[in-house]
Amino acid sequence: MVAMRWSVWLYTLLSVLVISGISFIGVITLVVDRRRIQPIVFAMVGLAVGAMLGDAFIHLLPEAFASTRAPLAVSLNCLAGMMIFFMLEKFLLWRHDHAAEHTHPIHPVGYINLIADGLHNFIDGVLVGASYLVSVPIGLGTTIAVCLHEIPQEIGDFGVLLHAGFTSTRALWLNFLTALLAIAGAVLALLLGARIEHFPIAVLALTAGGFIYIAGSDLVPELHKERQPKQAAVQLVAIGSGIGLMLLLKLFG
Repeated sequence: MVAMRWSVWLYTLLSVLVISGISFIGVITLVVDRRRIQPIVFAMVGLAVGAMLGDAFIHLLPEAFASTRAPLAVSLNCLAGMMIFFMLEKFLLWRHDHAAEHTHPIHPVGYINLIADGLHNFIDGVLVGASYLVSVPIGLGTTIAVCLHEIPQEIGDFGVLLHAGFTSTRALWLNFLTALLAIAGAVLALLLGARIEHFPIAVLALTAGGFIYIAGSDLVPELHKERQPKQAAVQLVAIGSGIGLMLLLKLFG
């Protein structure tokens, strides 16, 4: 039991460290023309859509329903996850609406971006930690889904910080510091999970709702911005690949 507990901590902390390290990916925008990486970003968005939906419907919700005698509570928690991420997105939209004019050496949108990104990373850490409390395959699936979503997001966040007036070095390290909040979220989830009996199952349903909301409301509309048939085919393959990856984890995990 103690060995299993330590393995959960090890897997969780390694996963959130990897997720935090993704914050450095924004540096590629300094050395690669954004027009060249845009097709790759769109493919990554498609992969993230498939991974998030696959994780929600193949791993998280089936496990949550199988582990409870109150299926209605699982459904309500899933809907609550959608609402939580809806409110978080409202805050992010407010952040962007206040980026119209530059009246300071460092525009306030830069600091607001860091606060919002830190909150988002903290929540990601909670989701990953709670998933590993249920099982390693579910934790791994959630980690992959979060990573695939973070890659295009971190590229965008790095651009926002540069636009706000931060130097590239400062933007890179501040972005990384906010990413480290995922570790705090994961540790909190592991500590609460050891004390609150149904905490992991409740968070699984919240995670599923969050993933469904992000995939359907944020990522799919981004995919629709690309109208070329060739790119649409690539995105469809990417979505299918993300779902297939989650299915493979279910079958062989």
